[in-house]
Amino acid sequence: MNENVRIELPEAGKESHLRSGGPAISVRDLDKSYDDNHVLDHLSFDLERGKVYVIMGPSGCGKSTLLRQLIGAELPDGGEVLIDGVNIHANSRKRRDEARRKFGVLFQSSALLNGLTIGENVSLPVQRHTDLPQSTIDLMVKLKLELVGMGGAIDKYPYEVSGGMKKRAGLARAIALDPAIVFYDEPSAGLDPVMIGVIDKLIKDLTSKLGITSVVITHEMPSMFRIADEVLMLFKGRIVFRGSPEALRNSNDPLVRQFLKGDPEGPINAPRQLSELSERLIGSRAMGGDA
Repeated sequence: MNENVRIELPEAGKESHLRSGGPAISVRDLDKSYDDNHVLDHLSFDLERGKVYVIMGPSGCGKSTLLRQLIGAELPDGGEVLIDGVNIHANSRKRRDEARRKFGVLFQSSALLNGLTIGENVSLPVQRHTDLPQSTIDLMVKLKLELVGMGGAIDKYPYEVSGGMKKRAGLARAIALDPAIVFYDEPSAGLDPVMIGVIDKLIKDLTSKLGITSVVITHEMPSMFRIADEVLMLFKGRIVFRGSPEALRNSNDPLVRQFLKGDPEGPINAPRQLSELSERLIGSRAMGGDA
């Protein structure tokens, strides 16, 4: 290549930068129910910039519902989610799009399109949301795939690669537009322990090298202790613990202790056990199950 030729990549999409000076994410009095099932109970918290936050808790605690609210995939019954000060559920489509340009999502299933190559999958958000020439898009895609160790798979199809490689390709797509925030939905699901370690390292490295805010939904205890700067534990739609992994490990809260140890009996499943017993005995539920 001619040494005098300069290839200038676009800046990481100024729309994706955090500008407000406040938290990356603010959740205010968030409330969500499905029929009689109260899933999120007036939830409020802030997530600062440049950290890895792990959101965890027992099955049915509201993690998946919270994620759908955070990415604007579902309307809350009350409250709001602010991405860099902008309401993700704003009435104005322009404002909603402004908020959504600031984050990427790694879905549990990776959500790659089998009819497209890995490279074509990663290029999709760039093609959809920018007017860049194809040569620039191709270079951006190569850079993102190299960041996640997938540079050699650019021309392969999703069905030709392993589950771990699909996760990494999905991550490359999630960061294709250089978002300020990345949401990870069970990134370790279906992976072997070695590949889980690879994904964990990628999350930590990308957070520090790119200065992004990472929000990870997971059940994996080893992963949580490896990657988290802060942990938020949910139970019945409320935060029952927030703090460092070390503080979580040393907590004396019965809910936390049962969850960490995986004990089959304790406060987490006691309401459920009573409800199931009532249903078996009298055919109705005495109290609601987990949200």
